[in-house]
Amino acid sequence: MTARDAIVIGSGPNGLAAAITLARAGRSVRVIEAASTPGGGARSAALTLPGFVHDVCSAIHPVVAGSPFFRSLGLDRSELDLVQPPSPVAHPLDDGTVVLLERSVEDTAVGLGPDADAYRRLLVPLVRHWGALVEDLLAPLRVPRHPMLAGRFGWLGLRSLTGLVRARFRGERARALLAGIGAHSVLPLDEIPSAAVTLVLTVLGHGCGWPFPRGGAGRITEALAARLASLDGEIVTGHRVESLDELGGVRLVVADVGPRDLARIGGARLPAGYRRRLGRYRYGPGVFKLDWALDGPIPWKAVECARAATVHVGGTLEEIAAAEAAVSRGEHPDQPFVLLAQPSLFDASRAPAGRHTGWAYCHVPNGSGLDMTDRIEAQIERFAPGFRSRIVARHVMGPADYERYDANYVGGDINGGRQDLGQLFTRPVARLVPYATPLDGLYLCSASTPPGGGVHGMCGYWAARAALRREGRR
Repeated sequence: MTARDAIVIGSGPNGLAAAITLARAGRSVRVIEAASTPGGGARSAALTLPGFVHDVCSAIHPVVAGSPFFRSLGLDRSELDLVQPPSPVAHPLDDGTVVLLERSVEDTAVGLGPDADAYRRLLVPLVRHWGALVEDLLAPLRVPRHPMLAGRFGWLGLRSLTGLVRARFRGERARALLAGIGAHSVLPLDEIPSAAVTLVLTVLGHGCGWPFPRGGAGRITEALAARLASLDGEIVTGHRVESLDELGGVRLVVADVGPRDLARIGGARLPAGYRRRLGRYRYGPGVFKLDWALDGPIPWKAVECARAATVHVGGTLEEIAAAEAAVSRGEHPDQPFVLLAQPSLFDASRAPAGRHTGWAYCHVPNGSGLDMTDRIEAQIERFAPGFRSRIVARHVMGPADYERYDANYVGGDINGGRQDLGQLFTRPVARLVPYATPLDGLYLCSASTPPGGGVHGMCGYWAARAALRREGRR
């Protein structure tokens, strides 16, 4: 292989974003991937039966639509076609009704009864400038470019989700809707900053929707790989980098790996103190995921659930908060909160004619070995009687399966580490430039750096920017 200016280890969205950013700056780049195909958390496969396309990890992508990095690429529909369901999120309740997050703040507020005005007051000021807000939030700790907007967000977001909603909303519907969105934080809902994650995802729902790629999450990887190839970058698959020594004299290495693998690859070249700090990095709960091949659509009691590709299954704020708190204590809730996707309702390429796919997961303690299949399916059956009778085939992935699939998912933690206040901006360790390591020319760009988990590419973008800036001064 010809020599390159830079090596990127790992081809997840962040690794490819770093590679593209370096290549756009004129660097020749090679990406080295351990798996046989690129993609990390953005891959699709026929996990159940031939003709059924399932997303192995990520399925719904609000942050792709809102990411400044992805928007800078200017991808057209022939490169990446994002499907926008009519409603970003559906949240069914036991009375047979559903709460919908709509693209419009006003339409959402109308469905919240006595909390309509409170919802408008909370969201309108943030949604009005959603692009500017996201630009500040999907970044490392720095002076915000829009200080008034960021200040308002911080005042609202640096608190717990339960504290925010109980102070502002009286009715069950608004509280349940925001609790379901807040559970994406993978934090107990009474812990700071669960409210911040809730507000970000809600603002994105109104600003750019919660879309997904037509044809599967793997289309994201295909689009990024094609863009890198157009910049003369290359991807080498099927090679696991064991040590920096095998990379020869390349001057710049950007690693889309977790802290544990960074310590392994860097070895004795990294200061012992830095390796110890990497070893103290904390991981959050894991996930237990099911994919289904179905002989028909999910039979929701609330038919309006069919307006959304994303359905939050868990009932009231109190139920969801109790389930997530149990997971944080190392327990397995009898009624877990379930995040469900039904993309085949809006994308016929996902299943044979008349058939459908389903994707769902719940949070479990890190490294859990308990099979949660019955508990997840019972929760769905609660709001969609007859669901189990629609299952033709099932594929199961627990935390250990996730870690085998991608070494960055330690114990099944798909966020690359706990995103609490202690690690929100200081991941993986507290440094002025979190992407830089003590070793000249070695940078980290995985979800274990700011702004953390999600398919947005911003960890890779910021790491590459930091590398270009610092290496340019040497």
